[in-house]
Amino acid sequence: MKYKIPLYIPSLDGNEKKYVSECLDSTWISSKGKFIKEFENSFSSYLGVKYAATVCNGTVALHLALETLGIGKGDEVIVPTFTYIASVSSILYTGATPVFVDSLPDTWQMDPEDVRKKITEKTKAIMAVHLYGHPCNMEELTNIAKSNKLFLIEDCAEAFGSKYKGKYAGTFGDISTFSFYGNKTVTTGEGGMLITDDFYLYEKAYHLKMHGVSPDREYWHTIIGYNYRMTNICSAIGLAQLEKADEKIEKKRKLAKLYNELLKELPVFPHLEHPDVFHTYWMYSILVDSVSTRKELREYLASSGIETRPTFYPVHTMPMFAHQYHKFPVAEDIAIRGINLPSWSHIPEDSVRYVCEQIQKFFNG
Repeated sequence: MKYKIPLYIPSLDGNEKKYVSECLDSTWISSKGKFIKEFENSFSSYLGVKYAATVCNGTVALHLALETLGIGKGDEVIVPTFTYIASVSSILYTGATPVFVDSLPDTWQMDPEDVRKKITEKTKAIMAVHLYGHPCNMEELTNIAKSNKLFLIEDCAEAFGSKYKGKYAGTFGDISTFSFYGNKTVTTGEGGMLITDDFYLYEKAYHLKMHGVSPDREYWHTIIGYNYRMTNICSAIGLAQLEKADEKIEKKRKLAKLYNELLKELPVFPHLEHPDVFHTYWMYSILVDSVSTRKELREYLASSGIETRPTFYPVHTMPMFAHQYHKFPVAEDIAIRGINLPSWSHIPEDSVRYVCEQIQKFFNG
């Protein structure tokens, strides 16, 4: 079905074509070329971290982070159940065990108190996932990690540019990751980034992502590594995207403000910004009163040419985890009532008004 108003359209109105054309003209189109280092340097400079390493997508960024920290069989990693599957599958790739925690009803992020309850002698790391552009409570999670001598990983796939108490998401953990999939605020089509302030972690991650090749001896591999490299073309697109990142984020926040204003009299509950955070609204999300209302509203909007999507299913409810099913009431409640509305940064105001008018018609019968 072709929607009149799709959920997301990437903004490609900067230097993307110019930089990609330069790649083609130079013939440097694979995993070597000047744009790779330029993108990494610009990205680390933007966030104020020392090291950044490009990779081919956000999922492998998470796997690379876990491998870099030495996490493997017998280890446990605490992760929210309300997240995209990649956060959890990357843990399983290493042979480690994901340990699920519930969410907070106001921010939708992982519950620090539940994190404390789930720590065992096998716990090796906490994975903080910043969902839909809203950061976790990083003060609490940082304190928990430090007091229990655990690694802290930040999954910032949906939270580029978001801040907790004035500090960027991704700059609290030992190691953090980003996704640049086509619907992300900064996109390379497919791609990801790993960042850290630790030189030794950066060196290990870089070594792993390059097939474990020796820096001093051609075609000599000192470890079994991975081909997780980003291409020069993707890096060129990423650099152009990064140049306009602040503009995109400002537009996203204005979009959320407009949605909030237009929907304020209706029985929907927006994913609002907590006072301690700077929310970048990767997706503008709402809750309705029940799963049946969600189904009916989404069908009504689709019939009006408006694409939406449900919030993530809690990972613990999926078939591969059914044998160890536990209740996570907050995550389960958000998951069955949540809807993502069209959220592209350059969506016309009249399109937003049309979406909200259709939602109003639905509730007014």
